[in-house]
Amino acid sequence: MADFFLAGLSPQAFAAALAVTVFAGFVKGAVGFAMPLILVSAFAVFLPQDLALAGLILPTLFTNLSQAFRQGVGPAVETARTYRRFLVVTVVFIAVSAPFADAIPRTGYLLMLGVPITIFAGLQLMGRSLAIRLHHRDRAEWGLGVIGGLYGGVSGIWGPPLLVFLLSTGADKLQMIRAQGVVFLIGAIALLVSHLVTGLANAETLGFSAALSVPALVGLFIGYRVQDRLGQGPFRRWTQGLLVLTGLNMVRLALM
Repeated sequence: MADFFLAGLSPQAFAAALAVTVFAGFVKGAVGFAMPLILVSAFAVFLPQDLALAGLILPTLFTNLSQAFRQGVGPAVETARTYRRFLVVTVVFIAVSAPFADAIPRTGYLLMLGVPITIFAGLQLMGRSLAIRLHHRDRAEWGLGVIGGLYGGVSGIWGPPLLVFLLSTGADKLQMIRAQGVVFLIGAIALLVSHLVTGLANAETLGFSAALSVPALVGLFIGYRVQDRLGQGPFRRWTQGLLVLTGLNMVRLALM
């Protein structure tokens, strides 16, 4: 049974993966995102790329299920309607890009995602207004959904484009948290289905992913306590700051 969860890893590597996942779950509970980003960047140090991607599938699914429905079913359904464009194209393009997960150079997608995220969040932290004009909002939602889906299929990361959209349109704290949970949940389901088809999600890798789900949920519920104490202003600054750090770390990994 232990071998089923270890996926061929040494006990030390498995313990490190569990510790990283607790921390990633805590950050997600506090600000609503960044768990796949933290897992991908940390796992890249000591796990094979395919196992790193497969490992985050179930923790992402279960934590987003909790986040999406934390305020109830009605608000979650309304949020899904509000961001339906982003949801549709994200799901479609996760399916389109998932078969190329092994073919896309890691350096390429890390740089293409990390550089613009760092610039965007850095400008927001410096007080620059980057709000999307309402008559461009629909097009921005479609376009950012495409980008999120394309990156999601190959890397398991589709959150930053949504964060860019939410921050630039001035969404409040609860709306941001719920929107992330709903969009990320649908994306996580699409990612799981896509990689069941590609074979990357299989009995061995999903056993490892299931083991990571427990520490992810523990960290998530601890993080919720921090989230509930954060006002709108601090929450927005935490989100922007974490996006900057995330983008810089992706650039660092790409250049290693």
